[in-house]
Amino acid sequence: MKAVSLEKEISSTSYPGRGIVLGRTPDGNTAVIAYFIMGRSENSRNRIFVETEDGIETKAFDESKLEDPSLIIYHPVRTFAESTIVTNGDQTDTVVNLMACGKTFEQALSGREFEPDEPNYTPRISGIVDVRTDCDARGEKLSYKLSILKSANGNPRCCQRFTYDYAHPLQGEGHYIHTYMGDGNPLPSYEGEPTLVEIGNDDIDTFAQKVWNALDEDNKVSLFVRYIDIATNSSDTRIINKNK
Repeated sequence: MKAVSLEKEISSTSYPGRGIVLGRTPDGNTAVIAYFIMGRSENSRNRIFVETEDGIETKAFDESKLEDPSLIIYHPVRTFAESTIVTNGDQTDTVVNLMACGKTFEQALSGREFEPDEPNYTPRISGIVDVRTDCDARGEKLSYKLSILKSANGNPRCCQRFTYDYAHPLQGEGHYIHTYMGDGNPLPSYEGEPTLVEIGNDDIDTFAQKVWNALDEDNKVSLFVRYIDIATNSSDTRIINKNK
């Protein structure tokens, strides 16, 4: 598989929904995380990302217009020990809470399913980035995983679970997964394994702006980007909200 342009991949559809990008810079020194949300309804578009003590949360931009908060208000990003967890729903809390009890990323998600938003049955997408204090046997400190929990071609009787484990991420590459293949009624769930994408030498501000500009102007809502220094596990974060 050949890596493709992240910008072109994001802009190839007007409604990828919510998306996660995990990767590594070409010099090998930095882990890259991006998470974006989009919206078609007024309720979904009425959101912003706000930083918290251990990550970010979604909040209503105009509280008076907030309708059903159940699937749109959550913590997309949280940190736990040496891990950064990013998801498109309240499964972030599930992962953090169960990892604190000794469970793995996969075990924590085994009790969750796609969202109960008939007829879309939106997939739950999740990612985890681990930057270890000590190197493994191959001298590597970085690894990441992506997960998707989805219905069986729109049939809610079956939940399909896929986890993709990238134990030694290659320099200058990343993986991109999102909730929908494009716009539609019902919305078509993501298909296939995460897309291999190019990660360039951009600084965090340039990278964030490129991703933001690639998102459909009418549907984009918020973007989170984090660069993690693999040597020190220190991080730098950017948030862009359409609502200001």
